[in-house]
Amino acid sequence: MDLVILVVLIGIVVFIFKKFSSFIYFIAIVDILLRILTFIKTQISNYEIYSFLNKYVPTSIPGILNNYSSGILNTLLIWLYVIAMIIFEYYLIRTFIKKK
Repeated sequence: MDLVILVVLIGIVVFIFKKFSSFIYFIAIVDILLRILTFIKTQISNYEIYSFLNKYVPTSIPGILNNYSSGILNTLLIWLYVIAMIIFEYYLIRTFIKKK
């Protein structure tokens, strides 16, 4: 289910913005949000919130990929994710240098 939601959201972003950079930014934003929610989940002491986050929020995009794929496909998808994060880092550095 997590993978279906992620693929639909990526499709909507690509369809609306039609730019490669918006796709990269979306992947990074979703991954950062999932990692923040995972941090909150591990640090919170309220059992109801913890159980809700544990049940409905995946750990990160690689966590979603590991749940729904294995073998060579998993390795390929993880490398595509790493390449997307490298491109995101390039966009961040380029924007930072332009602002100076």
